[in-house]
Amino acid sequence: MSDISASFIDIFPEELENPSESSYDSSNDGDQNGETSSIVKENRAFWKSQKEVLQANLKRTNSIELKIWKATKTALREMNLKSIDCGCRRPAEVAVCRECVQREICNYLRNAGFNCAVCKSKWKSSPEIPSGEHSYLEVADDWNPNERVIIEMNFREEFEIARASEDYKRLVRRLPEVFIGKAEKLRESIKILCNAAEKCMKEKKMHLGPWRKYRYMQAKWLGKCEKSTPAPLPVGLSDRPPKAKASMLTYDLLQSLPPAIAVEVV
Repeated sequence: MSDISASFIDIFPEELENPSESSYDSSNDGDQNGETSSIVKENRAFWKSQKEVLQANLKRTNSIELKIWKATKTALREMNLKSIDCGCRRPAEVAVCRECVQREICNYLRNAGFNCAVCKSKWKSSPEIPSGEHSYLEVADDWNPNERVIIEMNFREEFEIARASEDYKRLVRRLPEVFIGKAEKLRESIKILCNAAEKCMKEKKMHLGPWRKYRYMQAKWLGKCEKSTPAPLPVGLSDRPPKAKASMLTYDLLQSLPPAIAVEVV
């Protein structure tokens, strides 16, 4: 056990203020008895167990993940101190887009000595899931090519569901906005959240879209991908048509980084 601190998990004010609050959404329970009461207890136990398993999974980290997390946090802070030209030619809804954020973070990590690349996964449709594509960052371990650390800049958002139950929303809020971890940790997190999504939709008697099922989410980060190492974005002058410049705070990631807590280093 180490006293090293990191922040892979958010600490939520509403739960700290109400530590005895149940994680089960009982707003529609009413007076329960018999078989219905048994279902309520079963649901309550499910959401409690998912919260505990997810938290335990996210808290497990090692020194490599911690170093990458610290470097990523520093990169976000430094990017806020300079103006960045968005390098994309397509219209952007924000001054700095996801692609350019990934590119800038990737270059920073490479300059810091990490073997980082931008990964783009793409998969075909099947009877179970539709086709799709996704981009994220990956840091390879030079000493062990089979080990890789995945960086997802919008991790929490990837699991949000419209009209989700309060239980599911609370579980999603436990996810870090920026995920940094090995494939095993990511795979377990996906499994927990996808099981919870199915439970949520079953409780609400609604259909779960294929884009929130396990195989689809797994394809985003754990399937085949193409890797690239992008050129740095221009600072100041650019030969592209002028676009709005902005601090990287426009992307609102640095503010999302959770406060430091003690984690186990293995």
